[in-house]
Amino acid sequence: MGSAWSGNRNSFGPDPSDVPVFLPDMGVPRRRRRLGPPPKLYRIGEVVRYSGVSRQTIHNYTTMGLLREQDWTPGGHRLYGEGVFERLEQIALMKANRKPLRFIREHFAALDEAGAPRPGQGPAPDGREDGRMQIGPG
Repeated sequence: MGSAWSGNRNSFGPDPSDVPVFLPDMGVPRRRRRLGPPPKLYRIGEVVRYSGVSRQTIHNYTTMGLLREQDWTPGGHRLYGEGVFERLEQIALMKANRKPLRFIREHFAALDEAGAPRPGQGPAPDGREDGRMQIGPG
């Protein structure tokens, strides 16, 4: 019987995460840890397309401090992390509850200053597991 790796350029061979790695100092085979994919970063056009919020509104929210770019391209374009969509949803909810932008800005500034976790990063200061603060009644 042949090995799992045939040497044929058209075959993919064994999964690299299952290939034993021999450490020179121990001689004990170890499995490589497979890292997850890097977080997706979105250009402003993608944020506009997926959120339905206008480019100018996203720009205004960024300059006001309601949104933060996570990185920049070499050409100077803003890149936003996946949390931007949750933040835009929270802003829309507060605006629907007739909260002024000044209140919204102060609310997010207090969260950011307190080091509150972003959505999906653990419990919020009020104990919610999804990292979001309770807004409005109930």
